[in-house]
Amino acid sequence: MTYIQETATDSRARRNVTVLVLAQAVLGAQMPMIFTIGGLAGQSLAANACWATLPISMIVLASMLSATPMAALMQRFGRRAGFFVGATGGVLGAVIGAYGLYLANFHVFLAGSFLTGIYMSAHGFYRFAAADTASEAFRPKAISYVLAGGLAAAIIGPQLVKATSQAMVVPFLGTYLAVIALNLLGMVLFLFLDIPTPPAPSADAPRGRTRLELLRTPRIAVAIICALVSYALMNLVMTSTPLAVVGCGFDTGDAADVVTAHVLAMYAPSFFTGHLIARFGTERIMGIGLAILAGAGLVGLSGVALEHFFVALVLLGIGWNFGFIGATTMLASSHAPEERGRIQGLNDLIVFGGVTLASLSSGGLMNCSGGTAQEGWAAVNLAMIPLLVLAGGALIWLVMRPDEA
Repeated sequence: MTYIQETATDSRARRNVTVLVLAQAVLGAQMPMIFTIGGLAGQSLAANACWATLPISMIVLASMLSATPMAALMQRFGRRAGFFVGATGGVLGAVIGAYGLYLANFHVFLAGSFLTGIYMSAHGFYRFAAADTASEAFRPKAISYVLAGGLAAAIIGPQLVKATSQAMVVPFLGTYLAVIALNLLGMVLFLFLDIPTPPAPSADAPRGRTRLELLRTPRIAVAIICALVSYALMNLVMTSTPLAVVGCGFDTGDAADVVTAHVLAMYAPSFFTGHLIARFGTERIMGIGLAILAGAGLVGLSGVALEHFFVALVLLGIGWNFGFIGATTMLASSHAPEERGRIQGLNDLIVFGGVTLASLSSGGLMNCSGGTAQEGWAAVNLAMIPLLVLAGGALIWLVMRPDEA
């Protein structure tokens, strides 16, 4: 590729990155909002406290189930169409969730949470959309910049929780009304997205590898494992955090502040993660991310003072950033263009399948594995160990392979 061609390509990519950064900031703000109050609202509505985090699990489950259809939709009709569908799911989910809160009906609230998962699925493709029009050199930076848009979401979301969670007679109802507004505003942004719709393949066009063949590719398999573990551990611990913070004697505002620090830590490193990957390679950055996730678990086990929650959740966010961006970059560089929709949908199906199990486990570990919030929080952090061993082992295996040296 010549210098002129690369500049022209990345000019379009930078415009798309700008749109996606804004979408990450505006629409992305609903995720820390829902993850802050979802478990607390579920705890107030569910007959059994063990199911407190089931609303969040429903979001992740729907995201998992939507991943393959969403990828196919974007492959056929383009990214913009998929992102509009996702924002529509966010609106409907918030409307039904708000209605469930108004009725004090846990099942209606769960239905709204499930529809919100359609948005979460589309949200997961922002990072892939950033890479679509980027050159190979700009690709890791584009992915990082889009995820960096979460910095604004980390501030906007929890502050909206503080302003809206008790603003109406029904707790948390105002927060879900704010989520509706965020999705409607986000829809406008996608009008400015400029990513060509992939052309329909001709009869003699290369079809690429099958899903099974893709999964047998070492770099793809390890990328998926590390993405799954990074995201699942982040979700496992973050989902329990508001319950643990409140259960240990602090208030909802403190929980929102801890989530703010966590989400800032998730996205702040994105300004330089792409540069680090370009310099040191994906494997090293992913390995550092897994080590930082282990550090988060150790801090979580060391105490339940407010500063312990802050430090553990900050480390959790940084570890997720390194592990997840590294895995996404590895995956994006390991498949052909005609395999894009197939592998991206499969990746998110597997990743969010693991995240669904993590979020389901989170409430049970937190509320039903001990007699106190402290014991539940310890159980959540101990549950990180086997997944970290899995991802670390897979990464070491990849690095030690002779043909990957």
